[in-house]
Amino acid sequence: MSDNQNNETSSDQFHIDDGRDRSISSREAERSELEEAMLKFLGDGGSVEKIDRDLRKDPPRRPESNYGSRPI
Repeated sequence: MSDNQNNETSSDQFHIDDGRDRSISSREAERSELEEAMLKFLGDGGSVEKIDRDLRKDPPRRPESNYGSRPI
């Protein structure tokens, strides 16, 4: 692989798609691809669960203070 090809590959990995450079047809294609994947997932026995907005994986913890913990 040449340096040019290597640079193009690495820049493609970190491309952020903000939607400004996509056309309507490309968005429709992406939507249909997502819908097909979702139907396949649901057809294979997958399920979608609705969860509460305030549900967190870990409960909130009390902040820890290290102020004054070092010896003089």
